Amino acid sequence: VQLQASGGGLVQAGGSLRLSCAVSSRTFGRYAMGWFRRAPGEERESVAVISVEGSSTYYADFVKGRFTISRDNAKNTVYLQMSSLKPEDTAVYYCAQHRTSHRWGYSPADFRYWGQGTLVTVSS
Repeated sequence: VQLQASGGGLVQAGGSLRLSCAVSSRTFGRYAMGWFRRAPGEERESVAVISVEGSSTYYADFVKGRFTISRDNAKNTVYLQMSSLKPEDTAVYYCAQHRTSHRWGYSPADFRYWGQGTLVTVSS
């Protein structure tokens, strides 16, 4: 399984970005998908998770109301729409696939396959 994240970049505070994660897997539609981030000097943290069919989502408190996770199972792709970005959102963002089909979880430890990360920089 390979995950390719894209869409990061430099944006001013208050701006928006849309991250995409393309997954090379025949069984993409069987796994929950998540977005995580790691800021400089910090540990990796959960940002958002979406269930197999997209009916359930999890958001970290610090992104609620600003970020939206979605998926297109026909395209093997998961997205993270980020709005009202803040300088503290600056981090490398990673997408990941849950380690067990049809299971739920939002801890990084629940996820097995990871993309390479895409850098998001928010200037003040």
